[in-house]
Amino acid sequence: MPITATPARLARLVAHLLLAVTLSACSPTQLIVRGVADQLAAQGQSSEDDLELARDASAFYLKLSESVLQQQPDHAPLAAAVAGGFTQYAYAFVAFEADRLDATDTKAAQRLRERAARLYRRGRDHALAALEKTQPGLRQRLADPAQRAALRLPPEHVALAYWGAASWGGLISLSKDDPDTVADLPVAIALAQLAWHTAPSFGEGSLAGLMGTFEVARPGGSREQALAYFEEALRLGNGRNAGAFVGKAEGIAQPAGDKAAFLELLHQAVAIQDPPGSPLALSNEVMRRRARWLIESADDLF
Repeated sequence: MPITATPARLARLVAHLLLAVTLSACSPTQLIVRGVADQLAAQGQSSEDDLELARDASAFYLKLSESVLQQQPDHAPLAAAVAGGFTQYAYAFVAFEADRLDATDTKAAQRLRERAARLYRRGRDHALAALEKTQPGLRQRLADPAQRAALRLPPEHVALAYWGAASWGGLISLSKDDPDTVADLPVAIALAQLAWHTAPSFGEGSLAGLMGTFEVARPGGSREQALAYFEEALRLGNGRNAGAFVGKAEGIAQPAGDKAAFLELLHQAVAIQDPPGSPLALSNEVMRRRARWLIESADDLF
């Protein structure tokens, strides 16, 4: 995941970038910068389960990656890593802290939510810009049901569509007072559906969970369809994706007022133990932390 870069790895990437700058007048420059972009994108897939370490490294990683992406705007894997990094940072370290502060400092919580919204918007815009390079006018066509059905997404762009939709959903959830942003919900859902039709198993259930969350959120959404998405997320995660359990708890059990099911799902999330090198290690730790907080807050939620 993009927010897992460690200081030592980042130092090596900076050294490569400085080399590229010193060779700015030479023909190999773009090859070197491309190599840095490849490494940054690969670092975005590395495993980490220490939230504090991830948080400390993520800001520099994201700024560096944005700078390289400006020089390599056609590098889809790096664009996906950057979009994912902003989305995960906003969710794990900003919006969640706002949720925890709500009970004691509503003004601070609101400031954090405004910041999280800006980060979500940044992640969305990176994803959409990269997608538009190969499909000009994609956003407009997603907004038009008549054109939407003809859209296709190549497998190599599923990550971009997933992170674009996830960040868009996060932005909308924090923009209840902005009708124009809220009105984009069908477009964000359409982007997620585009990824779903290409690779429904993406992220070991993460995409299925996003589809379930969108189904719960959309006006006139079907609880049965949302439940089916969450069940598919659990199946694809094979008991290893904590987000699938938390998603079902918050998306199905909580609205139904089923406290027992809510707590059971959250305890299942907390109980997940990640094998060494698991690509879900960081996201699972984020969701285990949220699950513990939701368990502690259960009496206030029901």
